[in-house]
Amino acid sequence: MSAPPMDKSRLAGICAAITESRIFEIFIVTVIGLNAVVLGLETYPHLGAAGPPLHWMEYFFRAVFVTEIAVRILAHGNRPQDFFKHGWNVFDFVVIALAFFPGLHGDSPALRVIRIARVLRLVRFSPGLRTIVTALLRSLPGVGGFLALALVTLYVYGMAGWLIFGTAQPEQYGNIGRAVLTLFVLLSLETLPDLIQQGLELSPWTLVYYVSYVLITVNLLLNILIAVIVNSMEEARRLEMTEHLATDEDRDGIPDEIDRIMISQRLDDLRSLIAELEQDLRIDREEGRTVPSVSRR
Repeated sequence: MSAPPMDKSRLAGICAAITESRIFEIFIVTVIGLNAVVLGLETYPHLGAAGPPLHWMEYFFRAVFVTEIAVRILAHGNRPQDFFKHGWNVFDFVVIALAFFPGLHGDSPALRVIRIARVLRLVRFSPGLRTIVTALLRSLPGVGGFLALALVTLYVYGMAGWLIFGTAQPEQYGNIGRAVLTLFVLLSLETLPDLIQQGLELSPWTLVYYVSYVLITVNLLLNILIAVIVNSMEEARRLEMTEHLATDEDRDGIPDEIDRIMISQRLDDLRSLIAELEQDLRIDREEGRTVPSVSRR
């Protein structure tokens, strides 16, 4: 007789326990690290006898990652679509699935890019890295506004530099393209002493041009960029905390963290009620003792 099929809920519970275990997480991180090591070794031209084993390890990595994705999907039980509600799960699924795309085989550049993208999966296992990546993604609108302002500033100063230094310094300011490139390199301040010296040879007033550029771009604009990223980091941290608050393992419709807060508040209310009852009982006992003494008189 064949064994009866396993209950879906039981299978989901087993898969959920596996995905939540520390050993499973360490194993997957180790495999991703080995994948990165193998990719690095394959960059060497002469591998000799080590070439075929490294090639077969690719199939081992694929089998492990496919099994991992399958276990994570099965952990959601009758709602496997919930797996795709998390952005990192979608990223993992796409990166693993693309390796089986028709036409991607051998050592094609596209397949190598996909294999390299697997290393980025390490981010999902590190809360700190996840917060940083989330912050960078959330800062894109603000960074877009910063880039627009920076381009306008570089263009205005590039045109001014072409008018001032175009004839005397054609290699740096011969046209708007060279001028903007010179000013972009100047953001690192490494070429500032040489440019100031060349400008002073032309006129002392060129110092105003460079000083104003450094104050506006290097100090003001870069500080704005830092402020945008720091603000996005704070938003990402709050979002991470909100996701933790949103977990509902008991499926009662109320997040587990809120359940803990409500239970703590109820316990505090119960303690206060017990304290009030003890005080009332103490007062009643004291009144019961004083009443007979008055009646004797």
